[in-house]
Amino acid sequence: MEPDTLIRHAPIRLAACTAFGLTDAGRVRRENQDRFLIDPALNLVAVADGMGGHAFGARASATALDCVATRLAADATPRAHTDPPHTDDPDATVHDASACAMRAAADALDQANATLHAMNLRERLAHRSMGTTLTGIWQPPGSARLISLHVGDSRLYRHRDGALTQLSRDQTLYQQALEHGAIEHLPPRNVLLQALGPLPSIAPVVETHAWLPGDRYLLCSDGLHGEVSHREIEAALAAMTPQDIGDACRRLVALALDAGGKDNITAVIACFDGG
Repeated sequence: MEPDTLIRHAPIRLAACTAFGLTDAGRVRRENQDRFLIDPALNLVAVADGMGGHAFGARASATALDCVATRLAADATPRAHTDPPHTDDPDATVHDASACAMRAAADALDQANATLHAMNLRERLAHRSMGTTLTGIWQPPGSARLISLHVGDSRLYRHRDGALTQLSRDQTLYQQALEHGAIEHLPPRNVLLQALGPLPSIAPVVETHAWLPGDRYLLCSDGLHGEVSHREIEAALAAMTPQDIGDACRRLVALALDAGGKDNITAVIACFDGG
């Protein structure tokens, strides 16, 4: 499925959730390098924030999303249709299935990075390498758990029982300085330690999550979380219902625009069944 560049005019139904996404260039930048993907066939939702100037950044984010989706589709299909259930194996566990899915997600990110890095080398973009962040959630075929995949500083949040939790960790120099207690001379917030494309290898973060009915997951670029406070995001997700998921996305983007809209802004919300 082609990564989106415009509003999704209707929510998209996935296996266990309904998702909607919105992206906006913001008030300062003329072009939008953000892309998002909602793929009901794969049960995949992802956000990518490109860098390297529009010609490169938009291409990087779209290419990365396409690579990840293509690789996950290739990895998932054989297991879903050709592997017999190993019910006679006493060591077969849910953990084994999750571990396989996590490896598939990590392989998909590695493939996306290799593709973008090869493009950089081939086109001699060493001094202005294109790259992108990528954050997503994937529910593999037959699995009751979610796999999160993350490179860079786009974020994954979960709203549950009235509380908002940030599930991803920003892979930035700023976040690293905070964690090391170097708060007197903090670096700029947007200096990435990890991204898909610039370097030959990456250190992605792939994790599993057990979703509960009523959970709301937000995936967003730093154009949103850099402008809108944790409290405001929490309030917007608390106030929404699955029926007004589009309004909630529009509300979050509007908050970022009202705060200045200095960067491209993308918000994708997935509402899991039950509330």
